[in-house]
Amino acid sequence: MASELCKTISVARLEKHKNLFLNYRNLHHFPLELLKDEGLQYLERLYMKRNSLTTLPENLAQKLPNLVELYLHSNNIVVVPEAIGSLVKLQCLDLSDNALEIVCPEIGRLRALRHLRLANNQLQFLPPVFNLSLHFELFLFLPNVLLRSPDGTVVKHSAANRKLSSLNPPAAPPKKEVGDLKELQTLDISTNRLLTLPERLHLCLSLQYLTVDRNRLWCVPRHLCQLPSLNELSMAGNRLAFLPLDLGRSRELQYVYVDNNVHLKGLPSYLYNKVIGCSGCGAPIQVSEVKLLSFSSGQLTVFLPAEVKSIGTEKDHVLPLQELAMRSLYRSYHQFLKDLNFLSPISLPRSFLELLHCPLGHCHRCSEPMFTIVYPKLFPLRETPMAGLHQGRTTVSFVAYCCSTRCLQTFDLLS
Repeated sequence: MASELCKTISVARLEKHKNLFLNYRNLHHFPLELLKDEGLQYLERLYMKRNSLTTLPENLAQKLPNLVELYLHSNNIVVVPEAIGSLVKLQCLDLSDNALEIVCPEIGRLRALRHLRLANNQLQFLPPVFNLSLHFELFLFLPNVLLRSPDGTVVKHSAANRKLSSLNPPAAPPKKEVGDLKELQTLDISTNRLLTLPERLHLCLSLQYLTVDRNRLWCVPRHLCQLPSLNELSMAGNRLAFLPLDLGRSRELQYVYVDNNVHLKGLPSYLYNKVIGCSGCGAPIQVSEVKLLSFSSGQLTVFLPAEVKSIGTEKDHVLPLQELAMRSLYRSYHQFLKDLNFLSPISLPRSFLELLHCPLGHCHRCSEPMFTIVYPKLFPLRETPMAGLHQGRTTVSFVAYCCSTRCLQTFDLLS
């Protein structure tokens, strides 16, 4: 077997093969023949599935610098070395069915990566989200906007561009993570132990297919709704009790599967005209079992995202002061500050800053951004024309999240 392996690799080196198949070889270690001398400089695709590999060599990128596709499906790999980030031409990486517990942040250096498959491992998290460094405070005196720098200097918005470069401290070298994979189109992280997803995943602007089935997710970052190219999202078999208000607002997103999330009782009304899978959702459960804000209409109860501070009804004609302030701040932010090309974000309390950049949701009737309060309206799926498609396999409702009593009263799911 060893001599046959050496012969296969020698022929590939001599004939400058671009593809090398080493599947089903019962390999326990990465073949040294692949790493001898200059390695295989011409090799573009390496297939090593269904072996018993436990790790990868540190000099992999040095010896196989032109790898475009690397298939390591069904091995026993526990750790991927940091050197993986040096495979600058890699477009497809398959590490499914291994024993991975950690994915190193250096994977974010694979700028050409288009397909990443990490299914059926033991991952509890993806590379961590790093906090933004905040350097400015924003003071809103409508219609004027002022900025205060760390040294106390107040700068008017018209002069901010000229002052920013001198006020900002030197930026630290950016740390890499999954959100840095700008070309990524497919991400499969199903059958792991993930509790949540990194918020910066929404920076994968080319992501089209995201599969997170059979994990332990209890929430989905609302930032994912900003993914401009996402076409299919599958989150079946998790522990979701609610979905982001804006899920389905993007026209690109056409397929959403949330089957077998037993606590999930409400689907954003944006999903009404999408292809959805929700079998096994909405099982009877006592509200006290899940400590989340809930909304009831008749015998129906749905859980709301944790960021929702209060629920409006048809009698609540006046918005809370905090909601009014955030809506005014948001309008001013987009009117005055969006064109300033800041080198660093504006300093506000973190919760407000995050809402400013990514609102809680947008009104399902008029698209007005919402920050703390929502006016929900329920439409049981069994009472819609979609009932026949699901044949009683689910008891979920569509939820229209509105921004005011007026939108609440005029919203029509079927219009």
